[in-house]
Amino acid sequence: MTDPGQPVDILLVEDDPGDELMTREAFEDNKIGNTLHVVRDGQEALDFIYRTGAYADAPRPDLILLDLNLPKYDGRQVLEKIKADPELSHIPVVVLTTSAAEEDILRSYKLHANAYVTKPVDLDQFIAAIRQIDEFFVQVVRLPRVREPRPRT
Repeated sequence: MTDPGQPVDILLVEDDPGDELMTREAFEDNKIGNTLHVVRDGQEALDFIYRTGAYADAPRPDLILLDLNLPKYDGRQVLEKIKADPELSHIPVVVLTTSAAEEDILRSYKLHANAYVTKPVDLDQFIAAIRQIDEFFVQVVRLPRVREPRPRT
């Protein structure tokens, strides 16, 4: 379990450089001391999570912020793979996307997303949303902290 106040590793899966920048700014503005790792498509996300290829030494994320509309594998496919894997299913996944479509919301929860957040387009509202995600998932709830040894290459 995470200790309150202990930094966590957060994986942001986001292909839009503008949204990545806003997320980074939100972390900086909120003085969030967690480590933010960024990958830009579904394949990179899976490589990071499974620690393969260029991500062989990546930490196992404590929390994943996942966009739905991604190149290679979309966020739904990534979410389904994470939640179907007993080694990964404990990792909370927050879908953070521009889609407000009811079918995306329903499908994400059916795939066991832990939360679904529609990205605000206004910078101040976006920063507030990131702050609320941080406050809830990092400061309020206890995250499982399973520290496996990193695979040897």
